[in-house]
Amino acid sequence: PLTRCKIFTICLESDESCEGLSEASFKDAQGIDSSSQKNNGSVPQENGIKKHRTSLPAPMFSRNNISVWSILKKCIGLELSKITMPIAFNEPLSFLQRITEYMEHTYLINRTSSMSDSIERMRAVAAFAVSAVASQWDRTGKPFNPLLGETYELIREDQDFRIVSEQVSHHPPVSAFHAESLAGDFVFHGSIYPKLKFWGKSVEAEPKGTITLELLKHREAYTWSNPNCCVHNVILGKLWIEQYGTVEIVNHSTGDKCVLNFKPCGMFGKELHKVEGYIQDKSKKKLAVIYGKWTECMWSVDPQAYEVHKKSEKKGDNKKQKNDELEGAENDDADDMPEVQETVSVVPGSTLLWRIDSRPAHSSVMYNFTNFAMCLNELEPGMEAILPHTDCRFRPDIRAMENSNMDEASKEKERLEEKQRAARKERAKRDEEWSTRWFQMGTNPYTGSQDWIYTGGYFNRNYQDLPDIY
Repeated sequence: PLTRCKIFTICLESDESCEGLSEASFKDAQGIDSSSQKNNGSVPQENGIKKHRTSLPAPMFSRNNISVWSILKKCIGLELSKITMPIAFNEPLSFLQRITEYMEHTYLINRTSSMSDSIERMRAVAAFAVSAVASQWDRTGKPFNPLLGETYELIREDQDFRIVSEQVSHHPPVSAFHAESLAGDFVFHGSIYPKLKFWGKSVEAEPKGTITLELLKHREAYTWSNPNCCVHNVILGKLWIEQYGTVEIVNHSTGDKCVLNFKPCGMFGKELHKVEGYIQDKSKKKLAVIYGKWTECMWSVDPQAYEVHKKSEKKGDNKKQKNDELEGAENDDADDMPEVQETVSVVPGSTLLWRIDSRPAHSSVMYNFTNFAMCLNELEPGMEAILPHTDCRFRPDIRAMENSNMDEASKEKERLEEKQRAARKERAKRDEEWSTRWFQMGTNPYTGSQDWIYTGGYFNRNYQDLPDIY
């Protein structure tokens, strides 16, 4: 069945619903003309419910005849953001749109409004942090690098949020975003500097940058950084993805902390996709264990129950490991994708925090997009009159690729990159600095580190003097 949701709405329904939002957000809300912009230019259904598209205009092209090695052999050990990559590596979304996929499971944040216990809220935030990377499962295409000054917005009344993002720097590439609840319950913001490196058989992505979530009703702020991501077998064999690294979520109001270990695959694939960690209070007492798979689900349980379960599991695993070691073999040609082990073994007494949504049946021929991702580049009738002309939806290379017109997409990508280089040279001649529009470099009040802070005004819809980037 088609996914349904309420119409996009730009206006907030009352001044009361803005209570607690940042000053920048509040200024946005005041400047909205609901009569002209309520439906974001789209035509609603008669019953007031709007259907989002559930597929792309055309299936993806075949990568079978592409010689990846001829392109990448000179790039070993280099940062790929500084190298012009052929369009065959891409998926038809900008990185700004990929960032927006953090919001797919916003309901996890919305739940926290009714939670009186800070540990319960930390569980929900931890589940949200894991869910934010779940869409990367099997997504082996690289999003388009945003052009300097490129923007993206998405408003989903059915999920109670709106988000705006801007490419604020080109070298290094930095994408800043600011999301907020339409009801005034939360603000979610950050800036991401994705460092990509090629290591011969794999491409590693390190998403540098801090993410901040403010739960306004509870006067709490949480910060964390995303795990590293690695795409294996970019030269030979089946592409597969793993996430690994430690994610530390800090509640700056209570001192509570959640430490999540995204486990690397390991020699026999036993740890593939696993996430395991714990919540501790400011005195470092462990209060809960979080466990599961970022591709599947996350659970929480009492630490003692978890330890008992792990010990009983370990006894049964010792025999199996000896057999695996006898059968294991070295393979220099490709990093064999481990067999995906059986689903998460649930510890008795556990509470389910989050479970991934199933993907569309045709997802495999549409870049393995989720239902949410299918809608991100949708350009509906009337949107052109509302959105700034810097919005990703107007990028001709992404639009052409979405329509499976690869020759046109490649030409447009090359034209846009050359246009960006020419504009940079022209600014250098005039000794001009690039000026961001919606974000400014500042200090994150919770971490004390440098961050790109939303200055407000985007949703006032005053888009004069924007750069001509397409």
